[in-house]
Amino acid sequence: MEASEKPSRKTFQARLDHMVEAIRNDIMNGVLREGDYLPSEKAYAKQYRISNKSVRQGLEVLVAERLIEKIPRVGNKVARYSRDDTVVLKFGCHNSLMQEAIMKTLIAEFHKAYPGIRIEMTNTSTMLNTYSRVKALIDEGGLDVFTMNFNGFDEFSLNDGLDNLETFEPNSHIYPFLNEAFMHEGQLKVQPLVFSPLILCYNKDHFREKEVLEPDSGWRWNVLFEQASKLTVENERLGFYFHFPSSNRWPVFLLQSGIRFDRDESGKFSILGEQLTESLRVCRELIYLQNRFPLFLSEKDGDAEELFFSGKVSMIMTTYLGLNHHERRTEFDYDIAPLPYLNDPKTLLLLIGVAVSANSKVKDSARIFVDFLTSYRTQLMIRQKTLSIPSLKPAAEWTGKESMYRPSRFHMYRDIIPTFRLYNALNMSIKELDQFYREAKLYWSGLETEEAATERLEQLLSKRSAQESGV
Repeated sequence: MEASEKPSRKTFQARLDHMVEAIRNDIMNGVLREGDYLPSEKAYAKQYRISNKSVRQGLEVLVAERLIEKIPRVGNKVARYSRDDTVVLKFGCHNSLMQEAIMKTLIAEFHKAYPGIRIEMTNTSTMLNTYSRVKALIDEGGLDVFTMNFNGFDEFSLNDGLDNLETFEPNSHIYPFLNEAFMHEGQLKVQPLVFSPLILCYNKDHFREKEVLEPDSGWRWNVLFEQASKLTVENERLGFYFHFPSSNRWPVFLLQSGIRFDRDESGKFSILGEQLTESLRVCRELIYLQNRFPLFLSEKDGDAEELFFSGKVSMIMTTYLGLNHHERRTEFDYDIAPLPYLNDPKTLLLLIGVAVSANSKVKDSARIFVDFLTSYRTQLMIRQKTLSIPSLKPAAEWTGKESMYRPSRFHMYRDIIPTFRLYNALNMSIKELDQFYREAKLYWSGLETEEAATERLEQLLSKRSAQESGV
């Protein structure tokens, strides 16, 4: 095998995680029963293509979870475990949280602390993206606890589905704006877990090399593109990049333009007109400013981070959460700054919380798990072992010896909290924003006049609004 083809550390970790998860599931599902001996460490090493040392590390995780016990000079045996006297929680979790919130590590710690409660991860990551699918899982009893982002919460609210979620007592140590985001009629329906604003991340080495001053909170977008031109190196790197099509990215330009899609008493959009034209124009001007920095180079948000950490881009629009999705490379110094702005210095707030199904038959245990995830000890683990911002203020603002590379301005988010906005500040649902994007692309690509685009979007948005209000 060529050196360039050697599996990465990330690949070996994925194989080890797969082994641990497979053994855990075999024990949980009764394939391996109390008193059964596991295959030899050598057999696992061959099966999962990892070292004997890695196998032992993985088995130690299961020992800590009290699922197996080591018998000296004999082997590894399934410990006493009875499904009858153990509560099993069905947990649906976004795949991204495996890195953004070290979820597997947190679950292992929970099993140590609460051996009578087992977390059974359900393969529902893609199903957590739409209300209808989550609602079906809840109705079928397929979920006790699940993670939910604000998009999902908004969709539950629009479909009158929040009665399907248990209500929590707000934790006064969680940032108030996070609790407020998940409130409905004065009740907290989702417990906040992690969050991030959209931010700018930049390669300090590239800035030093080109003698460009580092970004600050006074940057507007035209300044960014001027500096990005200086940072660009032909056939080597881009000065700036972000994944424009993402609903977690492009709406920030509408927010910064000052637009708000107000509705009349019947629920129909009533503003439109000049304000709609202005918002369309602002986004188009931004695309034109982007000029030689292609907007559609990648297929998903994470591609921008991959390009950045491989040295192909000098600046990216990203999130604290997104910075976790690389292999902790530290060949260069990087830092973060507030996002540049148009008219108003606003940035999009992204957040993920944990919900409990109102249909769950094990609600008490589910609440114990949620309380564990939002406890100081657990939230501090997220703070120390990831680049995500935990929801618990004392944990998020912890300072001490770091165990990993961290941008020097990590705590910058505290200073820009007044600029945080959720996408619903535009008074549009995520579905309406998606439709807005699809229809506006023609105009932004120069294939439609401003007048035609405005007229068509007015008709489409008003039609959709009338359908949703039952008119």
